Amino acid sequence: MISLHELYATGKSIREIAHITGHARNTVRKYLRSNGIPEPRYGQKRGSKLDPFKPLIDQFMAQGIFNCEVLLHLLRDQGYTGGITLIKDYVKPHRPPRKIPAVQRYETKPGYQAQVDWKICEYVDLDGEVRKIPVFAMVLGYSRMMYIEFAKRCDIHSFLRCLIHALEYFGGVPKKMLTDQMKTVILGIGDDRKPRWHPLFEDFAATVGMVPKVCRVRRPQTKGKVERAVQFIEQHFMAGRRFTDVEDLNRQARQRCDEQNRRIHGTTGERPIERLGQEELRAIPPEDHLAKYRFEVRKVSRDGFVSYDGVRYGVPWKYSGREVKVREINGCIEIYWEQKLIARHKKQHRSRTLVMCEHQYANLGTAQGYAYPKPQGIQIPVQDVEVRSLDVYERLAEVGT
Repeated sequence: MISLHELYATGKSIREIAHITGHARNTVRKYLRSNGIPEPRYGQKRGSKLDPFKPLIDQFMAQGIFNCEVLLHLLRDQGYTGGITLIKDYVKPHRPPRKIPAVQRYETKPGYQAQVDWKICEYVDLDGEVRKIPVFAMVLGYSRMMYIEFAKRCDIHSFLRCLIHALEYFGGVPKKMLTDQMKTVILGIGDDRKPRWHPLFEDFAATVGMVPKVCRVRRPQTKGKVERAVQFIEQHFMAGRRFTDVEDLNRQARQRCDEQNRRIHGTTGERPIERLGQEELRAIPPEDHLAKYRFEVRKVSRDGFVSYDGVRYGVPWKYSGREVKVREINGCIEIYWEQKLIARHKKQHRSRTLVMCEHQYANLGTAQGYAYPKPQGIQIPVQDVEVRSLDVYERLAEVGT
C-alpha cells in the first residue's frame, strides 16, 4: 500500500490524497508534516477520590462487609466525599457468590405428618378475562400421596370441607398436620409465641385426633413436600388447562392426582399409592362426628333464597328471614332449619344462577307473606243497658239525706 508521502511525492494534492485514502485533509497534512503516522499521545490518568480509601475497603471486605450502603457510611466517617458508584465498581469483582444455607434433610415416619397449603392460581375464562381460583393441596410426608381440590373460596369452611375430602381420599388421619401461618386457620400469634388457632379448626383437629403445627415464617423448605406439589399445580397442571366449571376442573384434578400417585416418585423411588399401605394412619371418625363441620350458616332472603358459592338456592317462603344451615354433600346442596331438611338441590357451579324450590311460594298470597297469622283486633259484643226513669235516682238521693 502506497504511503501518504509517496502519494505526495508523485505530485498529488492534499485534496486528492484525502479523496484516495479517505482521511480528512487536516489529517493528511498532519501525517505529511510528521515522519510517518504520529504516535497517539495519552493524557496522564487522573486519580480517583476512592484511591486513598481502597486499603480501608479491603479491610472491611476481609471482615465480610460487602454492602455498599454500609461501606459508604463507614467511608464518609473517614472523610470520603465521592459517590456510591465508585464503591460499587471497586467491590463488584471482590464480592463472593451468594451463599445458600444448607439444610438437613428430614424424612417423615409413616403416618407421622401431612403438609397442607393454599395456592391462588390464575386462569383465562371463556371471555378472555384472567381470573383467580384457590386450590387446596395436601401431601402425606412418608408416602408422598397427593390430594388437590379447587374451591370458590378459601375460608375456614372451604378449608375444612377440602380437608375432610383429603382424609377420605387417603383413607385415614395422620398424627400431625404442618401448615404455614395461613389466615384461614390461624388468627394470630399470642404473647407466648404460640399460634391462636381458629376455634372451629381447633375443634375439628381435636375431633379427628390430629395435632396442628405451624412452620417458621419465610421458611418454605420446612414444608417442601407440599411446596413442590403447589409448583406442580401451577407449572404443570394449570398450564393451558381447559375446563367448563369448578366441578370439571376438580374432576380433572382428581384424575391427575390418581396418575401422579401411581408414578414412581423421584425421591423415594417407589409409587406413592404402594407406600400408602405402609402409612400408619388413624381411622376417620364416624360421619356423625364430622357432620357439623360440613355445615355453614346462611340467612334466607326475603324472597326465599339462600346464597352459597355465588348461586342462590330457593327454600319455602315461610323460612324467609331465618337463619338456616347449608351443607354440600354427594353433589347436592342441602338446607336445614334446626333439624329439618327444608330443601335439597343439585349443586350448580355457574355464578349468579337462580335455582327455584318446588312450591316455593305456595299459599303466599293467602297468608299475605306472613308465616304466622297476623295479629288482629277482637270485637267485644255490646251488652244491653237497662234504661231507668230519673224519678228512681231522685228517690235514692232523698233516702241518702
